[in-house]
Amino acid sequence: MHIDENELPKAYDAREKEAKWYEYWLRNGYFTPKIDKTKKPFVLIQPPPNITGNLHLGHALTSTLEDIMVRYHRMCGEPTLWLPGTDHAGIAAQVVVERELAKEGLTRQKIGRDAFMERMWSWVANCRANISNQHTRLGVSYDTTRLAFTLDEGPSLAVRTTFKNLYDKGLIYRGERITNWCPRCATALSDLEVDHEDEKGHLWYIRYPLADKPGEYVTVATTRPETILGDTAVAVNPADDRYKDLVGQMLILPLVGRKIPLIADEMVGIDFGTGAVKTTPAHDPNDFEVGHRHNLPIINIFDNHACINENGGKYKGLDRDEARKVILKDLEDQGYLVKVEDHVHAVGHCQRCRTTIEPQASSQWFVKIESLAKPAIEAVKTGEITIVPERFTKVYLNWMENIKDWCISRQLWWGHRIPVWNCHACGHMTCAVETPTECEACHSADIHQDDDVLDTWFSSGLWTHSTLGWPNKTEDLDYFYPTSVMETAYDILFFWVARMIMMGIANTGKVPFHHVYLHGLIRDEKGEKMSKTKGNVIDPLVVVDEFGADALRFSLILGITPGNDSKLGRNKIEAGRNFANKLYNAVRFVLRYANEDTPTVIDNAKLKLEDKWILSRLNSVAKEMNQMLTDFQFGEAIRTIHDFIWGELCDWYIEMAKVRLNHDDQSPMPVLLTVIERSLRMLHPFMPFITEELWQTIKTAGGFATDKSSIMISEYPQFDEAFHFEKEEAQMSTLTEIVRTLRNTRSEYEVDINKTIDAYVYCDELANVLSPYTATILTLAKATVRFEEKRTDDVPKQSIVEVLPNAEIIIPMASLFDLEAQLAKLNKELDEAVKEQARLESHLNDETFRSRAPQQVIEKEQARLDAALEKQTKLREHIKNLAA
Repeated sequence: MHIDENELPKAYDAREKEAKWYEYWLRNGYFTPKIDKTKKPFVLIQPPPNITGNLHLGHALTSTLEDIMVRYHRMCGEPTLWLPGTDHAGIAAQVVVERELAKEGLTRQKIGRDAFMERMWSWVANCRANISNQHTRLGVSYDTTRLAFTLDEGPSLAVRTTFKNLYDKGLIYRGERITNWCPRCATALSDLEVDHEDEKGHLWYIRYPLADKPGEYVTVATTRPETILGDTAVAVNPADDRYKDLVGQMLILPLVGRKIPLIADEMVGIDFGTGAVKTTPAHDPNDFEVGHRHNLPIINIFDNHACINENGGKYKGLDRDEARKVILKDLEDQGYLVKVEDHVHAVGHCQRCRTTIEPQASSQWFVKIESLAKPAIEAVKTGEITIVPERFTKVYLNWMENIKDWCISRQLWWGHRIPVWNCHACGHMTCAVETPTECEACHSADIHQDDDVLDTWFSSGLWTHSTLGWPNKTEDLDYFYPTSVMETAYDILFFWVARMIMMGIANTGKVPFHHVYLHGLIRDEKGEKMSKTKGNVIDPLVVVDEFGADALRFSLILGITPGNDSKLGRNKIEAGRNFANKLYNAVRFVLRYANEDTPTVIDNAKLKLEDKWILSRLNSVAKEMNQMLTDFQFGEAIRTIHDFIWGELCDWYIEMAKVRLNHDDQSPMPVLLTVIERSLRMLHPFMPFITEELWQTIKTAGGFATDKSSIMISEYPQFDEAFHFEKEEAQMSTLTEIVRTLRNTRSEYEVDINKTIDAYVYCDELANVLSPYTATILTLAKATVRFEEKRTDDVPKQSIVEVLPNAEIIIPMASLFDLEAQLAKLNKELDEAVKEQARLESHLNDETFRSRAPQQVIEKEQARLDAALEKQTKLREHIKNLAA
């Protein structure tokens, strides 16, 4: 029975096929692995997207990279688990919902904690559903039966258990420290949640009178005059001779009148300002350390919204910006302000809402991190965990070896509530996994849970084992932990990856994964960062709607390298769609010649040169693909399979096969079907939808004997010695070079498309091998070729000679064009080029032009002159050859 090519429509309908095959994969349970203790599993835990809105290109890249890994290892026969989930996102999600409330004229304080939590959970339900649908559109093959959320019962138990364990070991403590305080979010932030940006500001020079020496002053320079209300000292460097006789004396704090000491501390830079700095322990991290060393009082002058509090006297109630203006005016009016200088300095901003951070001393919960960091450092140093690319290993170790205690409390409502209960009767703090009914010390029932929640990275740090059932001993935890790879963006190496390593080892005694693959950021086609304000943001779902998921996946992976940023624009996306169309049309063509009796078993004894070549190239590509996928070289892998399918299979082998399909009794169909079927399997992890569609069709049409119901569970092609034909690869390489050279010659001399040219090819013993391919060359290069082993005569006059590694080609010019007409044409072009040279030289030698024209115009004219001279050189060479 002949298979009608119309079984594949002329155009590939991506949206229809993608929905069809995803539902098929889900229905058949291909995404859910079976535990097999005889096999080592491949496990990847998805970095959970925040429930703050729709997925962006970064999520699409993450999902595509992980899906490639998962589909590849699944096809290699490994029990493969890709466990998905979403993150409650703490401050980020709360900010989003508060903005929604603001549209209604409401705040969380107005509606109360319980009502606000209802709003949050409603948002979560909608957002999780959207994220799941968007992942489906991208073709992710994660295990939907294990979908997790950081606030689910299991992960929440893991959070409370971890907190309790660390608390009991003395590794969690409550203390007063300088933290990064966001006045908008009204919470403390870790250093990693703050972006520092250089801003233009000022240095204000202010006099501080000496208490016991009327008329004498110490002048300090500051970028924060409003914090003068909280000063408790002025500090100088002990090596600064300017102040050595004043150290220990008392100063009068301007505007306030409080006496403060002049102290010496090595923290002070002698060259900054006057060498004397105001010291405000409550509002500067360095000052806090100085204050600790010198036992200075800590006076906090701001409330949670960066307004002056009761410690600010008459300035109470002013926000920090207004307070600065008023205080500066008072300092100037009272003669304390000496001068003002421009000054650029780094200012911290909240990553989530971009509000300027206020360093502020406050009571927070911290994790003593040093003892947790040591085994995490050792795991990377010994190679138990490898980081790809390797250069980030040094970055990781440098940060971990200088790590500071981790502030884990946040003044939010949304998140994991800190599992500590304060007793109002005796003041004792009870830490417990389950909610206690009384104080563990005095047994009073008058207890209240701490209002703060945990930093969202605390729960995210447990993700690799909390999602597998820890702290319970589960079958999943026993079989799938440690996981295989953690794939994520390089910008959260410290936020997340480092904490997962520390927490994983602390809770399980094992590393959480063996490899860390870090991808870069996606920029626009000009290399600029994407942002809504620039208008260069690409919505992945819009791309999927227009071009299909496979085209998007292709464009995201092509050209990427580990840890480096990549560019993405419409041209790249269109290239992905064009590749899908090229593949689709190639299969449609082959199906015209397929029927149920078409043989698919290859007989090596009957193979022709081009058959052995394409099979050997397929074999080499399979070997390369397996190695590159193992080595995380995904960008190089998609380029390799693309070039093979487009270039060698479609542009060479199928074109050569057309000659045989129409005129040869020895059908290329077994090889064609085999190469296409294996190519589809190699491409499948990258472009899953179109490969499934074409594989299912060609499997039926070609009658392949397989018990596999889907390409995604078929075997990934491996190197096969039976298809290794090194000699034939070299011979075919010569043939393709001959065709390519003939095509280039036609193009260079602008030979009429309908004209057949002549050529003589001398290639020693290859002449007998290649001479049967004259009809093929005629088809592919519109050239009549005569093969001979040796050239016995001199090169004929008026001929073009091309020397290849294994062949010499001689092309009589008379076969390309009418020699006299061509010579006249070239001489006319030469005359025009000479005139253009004279015009440009005259222009460029004109002093009036050179003095008035913009430099870019002069450079443009010079470039035109250079081009005219180069054109003359080439034309004279062509004329010389023709006239010989």
